[in-house]
Amino acid sequence: MKDNKANAPISGGKLEAVLKAGHFALTAETAPPDSADPEAVLARTSCLKGLADAVNVLDGPGAQTHLSPLASAAIMARAGIEPVLQFTMRDRNRLALEADILGAAALGIPNILCLTGDSPEAGDQPETKPVFDLSSAQFMEITRDMREQSVYPGGRTIEAPPRLLIGGADAPRKLDADFSPTSLEAKINAGADFFQTQYCFDMAVLSDYMKRIGDFGILERTHFIIGIGPITSAKSARWMNKNLFGVHIPESLITRLEQATDAKAEGRKICVELIQQLREIDGVAGAHLMAPHGEQAAADVIRASGVLEERAA
Repeated sequence: MKDNKANAPISGGKLEAVLKAGHFALTAETAPPDSADPEAVLARTSCLKGLADAVNVLDGPGAQTHLSPLASAAIMARAGIEPVLQFTMRDRNRLALEADILGAAALGIPNILCLTGDSPEAGDQPETKPVFDLSSAQFMEITRDMREQSVYPGGRTIEAPPRLLIGGADAPRKLDADFSPTSLEAKINAGADFFQTQYCFDMAVLSDYMKRIGDFGILERTHFIIGIGPITSAKSARWMNKNLFGVHIPESLITRLEQATDAKAEGRKICVELIQQLREIDGVAGAHLMAPHGEQAAADVIRASGVLEERAA
């Protein structure tokens, strides 16, 4: 996190402590429910308590309305489940975003992830007017200045600054010979303490990607938590390859799912194996487990990976 290992903690959260200690981080994610009942949030996420270092709370995934992610993250934090609160630039202007930054910190939420967000046209209310007042990098910079300088962009003083760990998104991929990490550097310069990535199931591609960005000094300035997940079937894997930009699940993994008597169990097994492979790649700081309504599967994978037992030892 930008060579600040000797400094006092930013957020005081578990995720920051794990990353600063050089341990392999394990994060997961949850989508807020279509319910005003706080117990509905905990029904989804309680299985991850004591296992995931932090749990991302999605912000309007698929451009659809759910329970407020800020409320969901606060409910989780109160229950002892550390959240990473996602902020998309789609729905709020800078005034609302800045207010929610203070609100998140006031409610005990230690981490945020700054994203562009899906277009409203992808959701079930396509007539929605998008905002996109800021880019994700601009929002990171504002948050960093609120955190470190205790000021709003307009210059007014913030009495108690929001001590939040700031995250950005990335997508490991095959790189051209003329690749330049302009976008990554812009986000790091804006304040990104860590990155969580899109799905990456091809370890050869990831190894090359990490080496290439390492050649630019990127790995010395931030942390990369790589996105993987327990795939439920060969059909699902092929759908992901076809429909998710930049995602490539190797045919060897799809064949294993196809030939398995229990595809879901095989998907969890593959995910555990991927965690072990990620731990061997220089520059990888952790794994981010993603799957629609896959909180229990993520908990099973974390438990089976043995990472927490080794960390304790």
